[in-house]
Amino acid sequence: MNKRSLAAASACALGALALTACGSGGGSTASADKEVTLKLVAADYGDKASNSSASYWKDVADRFTAANPKIKVDVQVINWNDIDSQVKTMIQSGNVPDVLQTGGYADKVADNLLYRADEVLSEQTRSNLIDSFAKAGEVDGKPYGIPFVASARAFFYNKALFAQAGVTEAPKSWDDVKAAAEKIKAAVPGVTPYALPLGPEEAQGESLIWELGNGGGLTDAKGAYTLNSQANIDAFTWLKTNLVAPGLTYANPATTDRKTAFADFAAGKAAMLNGHPSLIQMSKDGKVDYGVAPIPGKTGALKSTLGVADWMMAFKSPGHKEQVRAFLDFAYAKENTLKFDELYNLMPVTEDTLGEMTGSGKHPDLEPFFALLPNAAFYPLGDTAWDAVSAEIKKSGGTAVNDPAKVLGELQKKAEAAVSDK
Repeated sequence: MNKRSLAAASACALGALALTACGSGGGSTASADKEVTLKLVAADYGDKASNSSASYWKDVADRFTAANPKIKVDVQVINWNDIDSQVKTMIQSGNVPDVLQTGGYADKVADNLLYRADEVLSEQTRSNLIDSFAKAGEVDGKPYGIPFVASARAFFYNKALFAQAGVTEAPKSWDDVKAAAEKIKAAVPGVTPYALPLGPEEAQGESLIWELGNGGGLTDAKGAYTLNSQANIDAFTWLKTNLVAPGLTYANPATTDRKTAFADFAAGKAAMLNGHPSLIQMSKDGKVDYGVAPIPGKTGALKSTLGVADWMMAFKSPGHKEQVRAFLDFAYAKENTLKFDELYNLMPVTEDTLGEMTGSGKHPDLEPFFALLPNAAFYPLGDTAWDAVSAEIKKSGGTAVNDPAKVLGELQKKAEAAVSDK
């Protein structure tokens, strides 16, 4: 993310934020008289059928239609592995959704597909968005991406497995991670010492965490892509030599998704990994005695972490601007955003929901993540080439653990081509 967006996102987690009302869950009634069916496409944040986001969105859609009988909402929830490619197909075939909730927006801005946020949100709803995240949704100073949820990454470890292996504290450096993994492998057969998910679900996230640990990253200070920097190559070389080759992680990290790693940790089958807040409840459900610590870097614990914001956006071509505004105003009411954030242990992007979560005393588990967010590094979401670059990293980035220089070099060429195309 560009420096302005990073600074803004950092500010959001630091300040005491004033509360403003966003309206009740009843929402406002759309002014249009004709009957319309909106198409909503959303990513699935659940890890199993019982907590799929499909249930959440169906409930929101049903209550919205009850309040707005002439506007129905057709809900389609897609897993994170497939949502980018399926949405791309929808756009190419002309089957464009009215509303999309996913991980990035800037490429669609470049193609002139989206309404501006101020065209599809009431002033009341816009003013309730935490300003820093709202600004992170801007391209060239104009608001397009509507923040939906936020998250950050931290290091999770299984205290019981650590104790069984004689590991007395959370690793602070990469060498500490390796030493702990070796002890766990020797003491607890059948457990994956470090869960390294570099599969297509979120290869860009796990990769960036390790690259940050070596002083690398996705871009330089001017925003140019640096995927094959020496720091990044060295980070993957370390992983290959110290975790993959000795069998201290999955046999093939490039085909292992985050969902698998999280499930293994929550089942006591993995001893440590980088995780986000949704892993808290999964760990509790699995009765795992877990700890959370800053992410280990090459020479010591990182002062930064990976911060993530996911986005809502509205497409122009269906032409249902007024109905979309009514639906989004309803969807961003506190009772709905609070329910979603608490369901998946995510951090809110609206002031009233943030005030509710920090003031209720019910979310102490999230405090370490709020503390980490001010120093977070973000994807370059405002770059109109980022979605294309991210898709390429998801497809092949994880294989860099097998041949770092070759794979990262190929990705750099694709990133430069994507920038040229925009």
